[in-house]
Amino acid sequence: MIASIILVILLSHTIESSKFTIPEATIHDIQAAFNQNKLTSKELVEFYIQRIRKLNPIYRALIEVSPDAVHLAEIADQQRKNKDPISRFGLHGIPVLVKDNIATKDKLNTTAGSYALLNSVVPRDAGVVKKLRESGAIILGKASMTEWAAFRSSLLPSGWNARTKQAVNPYVATLDPCGSSTGSAISVATNMVTVSLGTETDGSILCPSNANSVVGIKPTVGLTSRAGVIPISPRQDTVGPMCRTVADAVYVLDAIVGFDKNDAVATKKALKYIPKGGYLKHLKLGGLKGKRLGIMRAYPYFGFSNDTKTLNMFEKHFNILRQNGAILVENLEIINFDHIISMFSSQDIALSAEFKLALNAYLKKLVTSPVRSLADVISFNKKHVDLERIDDYPQDVFLASQKTNGIAKLEKEALMNLTKASKYGFEKLMNDNKLDALVTPYFDASSVLAIGGYPGINVPAGYDKNGGPYGICFGGLKGSEPTLIEIAYGFEQTTNFRKPPANKNHV
Repeated sequence: MIASIILVILLSHTIESSKFTIPEATIHDIQAAFNQNKLTSKELVEFYIQRIRKLNPIYRALIEVSPDAVHLAEIADQQRKNKDPISRFGLHGIPVLVKDNIATKDKLNTTAGSYALLNSVVPRDAGVVKKLRESGAIILGKASMTEWAAFRSSLLPSGWNARTKQAVNPYVATLDPCGSSTGSAISVATNMVTVSLGTETDGSILCPSNANSVVGIKPTVGLTSRAGVIPISPRQDTVGPMCRTVADAVYVLDAIVGFDKNDAVATKKALKYIPKGGYLKHLKLGGLKGKRLGIMRAYPYFGFSNDTKTLNMFEKHFNILRQNGAILVENLEIINFDHIISMFSSQDIALSAEFKLALNAYLKKLVTSPVRSLADVISFNKKHVDLERIDDYPQDVFLASQKTNGIAKLEKEALMNLTKASKYGFEKLMNDNKLDALVTPYFDASSVLAIGGYPGINVPAGYDKNGGPYGICFGGLKGSEPTLIEIAYGFEQTTNFRKPPANKNHV
């Protein structure tokens, strides 16, 4: 008994001065501790910095810690003491990590994990970072990521970048930690931060959330600003929260959605999707009741691919959904499925051309930078073969993109194919069957959601016999975040599958 108590104390890293246990604490828990004078933002930040020093050499989830973080925490504590209006926000005084492709106008670098952008200077905070600061959040540092959001090389392992090397899955070290928002997922899973931000073009929030047992929200494209984010495709790029709980993710989503003049077209168009009063009111315990959930057992991409192992694994989840009032709609069909899936290959053609245009535009806007174009980055890599491990991970994706010449006939056809695939595939399926969400395993539906700019939420769904995490994904039509949040929260609160990594390195 005594040994168990000692172990709990060691694992919890309780701050003696406040008697508040930080690991696994939610935003709500932390705010309550602030208000009861059991914890300060400075103590919270110092705890995370200490934990990062111990764990980051193992997991490589962070690229940099902000040298200003403690000072910003002291300011937050003073604001709370003075009852400053900003201290009423849910994220006030809460440390946040942002992926290393999200610009911060401070002492942190923004490099997408590449040495090519080290010491470049961004013109301003990214739109989402500006909103985080306006909500009183503390930028703790930059999360590691698959270099260039996995768009440099077809051979690049998930979670590897030249600056921090290979990130490690905290549950099973030999498992793929997935990417490209690898560090954003690992850092919250291992309690090196309260919450984090990731980005997704296709799978980069949903996949690492699935692999590292965290909640990831991939928002409707345009719901969150992409201004100041190192891009791949303005048509598919989105920024979203990665957290330990659905509620924490919703707190962050509430803070970062909305109009941004630097991403005006997309964010203005998406304003109609933001519910009056925000998203927190959709954290409903009975959120599954009456929801029509589509399950496609036989279909790949849209479902479970007739995979017996996966279907057996998820049968208990189907029962949980039914028992909590959801209406499972099965035996669904997609007309001309093979033709629709064939059009998915157009994504590579479109992204290759879009990346060159978008990256060149981003690099040109930097105040100072060693590189000003994709061609410059390619040249940098050729000059620094060892530093960037070009022989091991050649820049074939970069080179293919560099060969493109804008949106010409081939690219226009590809974009039309993607539009048709979305219209006659996912949208028709959802509308014809009056579905609230499509239920899929792991991150298998990421491409379906990506090509049409649709939202999805990954929720931890359990662990395999080896301790490897897996998640369940709820995907919906544009702007369906309120409904998806109700479903995801209802599932999470009923199951509570997530558990922290049981790793000896945490002691």
